[in-house]
Parts: sequence; structure tokens; C-alpha cells
Amino acid sequence: MDTYSFLRELADSWVLLAMVIFYITACLWSFRPSARAANEEAASIPLRNDTDAHLTAQEPEAD
Repeated sequence: MDTYSFLRELADSWVLLAMVIFYITACLWSFRPSARAANEEAASIPLRNDTDAHLTAQEPEAD
């Protein structure tokens, strides 16, 4: 068996299996119940200074 055929067979079977296992593990890890607080804080980052945005966007009033 030459090197190309061996590496092709390895990539088609075991490496693919390892990548699928890694993907499933990463998905389960990110949605675990103990990470809820960290996920909620990360989700609120874009909205933190939303109350100040309307103050800086106003045009100056004419006297």
C-alpha cells in the first residue's frame, strides 16, 4: 500500500470519526447547564451601552 492510499483511507475513516466526535463534544460543551450564566453574559455584551446611544446621536438644538 503506498502512502497516498494509506493517508486517504485514514482520512476517510478515522479522522472523519474524530472530527465528528470533536464537533458533537464542542456542541454539548457549549450548551451544558453550568455555562448558562457565562452564555447569558456573552449574549448581553452588544446591548450593554444601548441606553447611551440615543444621547450621542441627537443633533444640537438651535438657540
